[in-house]
Amino acid sequence: MEERVFFGGDAIRLEGLHADAGGGRGVVISHPHPLMGGDMENPVVEILSEVLFAAGISTLRFNFRGVGRSAGAFDGGQGEQEDVLAAVSFLEERGNGEVALAGYSFGSWVNAAVLVRKRLLPAILVAPPITLCEFDFDALRGRVGAILCGDRDQFCPAELVRIIADDLPCRLDLIPGADHFFMAKETELGLGIKAFAAQLDK
Repeated sequence: MEERVFFGGDAIRLEGLHADAGGGRGVVISHPHPLMGGDMENPVVEILSEVLFAAGISTLRFNFRGVGRSAGAFDGGQGEQEDVLAAVSFLEERGNGEVALAGYSFGSWVNAAVLVRKRLLPAILVAPPITLCEFDFDALRGRVGAILCGDRDQFCPAELVRIIADDLPCRLDLIPGADHFFMAKETELGLGIKAFAAQLDK
């Protein structure tokens, strides 16, 4: 059961939904681009939250600054990195000694920038927009556990993401027939997330 929470510094208070699975492992889930309607209620974000919680991992999905009831304004990805770090701190303060990041689209790009700055559990990147945003994949070696995207994703071409996944290296799930938005492919996406979560316990 998710609880609505507010966290962060006095200047930027962020709104989130937290589900405590009772273990030591937690995950921060970041949503798509705020200027394109992205928020923590996004269906892909909800799938990440539901599947990871079912796997026994505490979850915190949240609204970036300027979205929903979160204070502040869109900051082009810079301030949003601080939002992710504030979310990590929230989970750590709630007793999660091991924290991972999971993000969809813009959220995966922001999370990737955070991973360069702070070592956490291997991350999940869902539909990283590699043709739109700059990712420092050299710095991400060993820090990404899985990339999930559709084989028809217009912003994450299959031929390019295969090379990236081999180089990191990490698990790659290419979902047949899915584009960047996973319309009608939510079940397949959930199965891919579940399979990765199961690997964490091995």
